[in-house]
Amino acid sequence: LLQKKHSSGAQSSTATTIPLTPLSVFLFTQVFGLSSVAQVVLGKGTTGQYLSINMAFGIGVTLGIHAAGGISGGHLNAAITIMECALGNLPWRKLGPYLIGQFLGSFMAAATVFGLYYDALHDYTNGTFTVTGPTATALIFSTYPSPNVSLLGAFFTEFTATIMLVLGIQVIHDEKNNAAMKGTEPLLTGILVLGIGLGMGMNTGYAINPSRDLPPRIFTAIAGWGIDVFTAGHYFWWVPVTAPILGCLAGALIYRLLVAFHNEPDMETESEKDQRGVDTS
Repeated sequence: LLQKKHSSGAQSSTATTIPLTPLSVFLFTQVFGLSSVAQVVLGKGTTGQYLSINMAFGIGVTLGIHAAGGISGGHLNAAITIMECALGNLPWRKLGPYLIGQFLGSFMAAATVFGLYYDALHDYTNGTFTVTGPTATALIFSTYPSPNVSLLGAFFTEFTATIMLVLGIQVIHDEKNNAAMKGTEPLLTGILVLGIGLGMGMNTGYAINPSRDLPPRIFTAIAGWGIDVFTAGHYFWWVPVTAPILGCLAGALIYRLLVAFHNEPDMETESEKDQRGVDTS
């Protein structure tokens, strides 16, 4: 997965940020999401459907933002964290601790789901973990493109889906526009992720977040799936790392050009308002 927009008043020390950010990703976002994929795949459709995955990731994002929003600004997405640094909303010195926290939490989540479904994985695969084929299980942990999708098509899908994510987050949090009611932002962000999954998940599995995809991929390479996790899909692994970053930057630019620049604050002074009131009375 996404994150709540950074707020300068919601920061803490580096020592606190590093453990709490992975806690939110690990206990909520990733474990909810990855375990739902495991149930659908290993249950062969009897214990969940595609909608189950969409809903689980949406719920995980909502709870993850609630868990870390007051501590770290809810930074659950490496691409958005990089975007916030590029826009000047987050100091560059914070980038390293946030990325470490996100990647550590995501890796821990993959390990947890692997342990949770270890017996089911062995039963489903007869002990042979594969990336492709009829009993492929690597897709439980990371995203892979559909067989009929080209590498360019996969990149464009992730790029576009992340643009929609950023536009949605900006709409939810832009106080100069019609921002969401205070306290509803995590829920609406979860619904946003749900919507992206429902509409743009078929081609690539809508990673839209390097932190969601790369650490579990590294875990699967170590845990028995091997180097195939990086070579599958014409070396697809770099797409969910780079496309979301570029999509975030493009989404921020699009929002500023089409919305933010047209919502400049009213510069009228109180005295001018009072005078206008007298003139019209």
